[in-house]
Amino acid sequence: VVLCPTRELAIQAAEEMRKYSKYMSGIKVLPVYGGQDIVKQIRSLKSNVQIVVGTPGRVMDHMRRHTMKMGQVKTIVLDEADEMLDMGFREDIETVLDALPEEHQTALFSATMPKPILEITRKYQKENAVHLKMPAKELTIPLVKQYYYEVAKKNKEEVVARLLDYYNPQRSLIFCNTKKMVDELTENLVGRGYFAAGLHGDLSQVQRDHVMQGFRNGSVEILIATDVAARGIEV
Repeated sequence: VVLCPTRELAIQAAEEMRKYSKYMSGIKVLPVYGGQDIVKQIRSLKSNVQIVVGTPGRVMDHMRRHTMKMGQVKTIVLDEADEMLDMGFREDIETVLDALPEEHQTALFSATMPKPILEITRKYQKENAVHLKMPAKELTIPLVKQYYYEVAKKNKEEVVARLLDYYNPQRSLIFCNTKKMVDELTENLVGRGYFAAGLHGDLSQVQRDHVMQGFRNGSVEILIATDVAARGIEV
């Protein structure tokens, strides 16, 4: 079982696992997440699935329905663990971990290791668990140029519009801290005549797919997203 914070990341992780297991016989990978018909998921789970990649809420839903029996799970992976904790999934994560058999492997992937994650590792991993830290040899590749502007909050929207006009990029991805900020900036940029669309966790799966399709085909030139929703975006 692999737990991911967002639907997009669950879908992307499942697709990558299918590529890895392409030449292995009998390996079935299934993404499960909210917003998708649970009856179809239940039917798919019955077809001898080996790897389930899911969001915590939907995995718990299947556990309650007994359509996912955790007693046979050999490995649990927490992907983007810091994001899951930021999104308030700690209780859900612990519910899933508590349902696992004693003999299993727990792997945890996280960009940062804040105190709540270390608490989870101490509680659910053995004392001899190996901590692998990847060195950041190069923060960015030479082709990437970085600039930043210090701007008062009330002027941000105006500065964003001026930068878009000056550079006239074919595609832009703008990150906001909150869903409300995404909605406000999207509405204001569309009002100014830009081809912009917002992406965050309150949108239905159909709406998210529609926005991403527009960004891929060019009808949406500016994608405005919360950083969490943007995990797993494939463009």
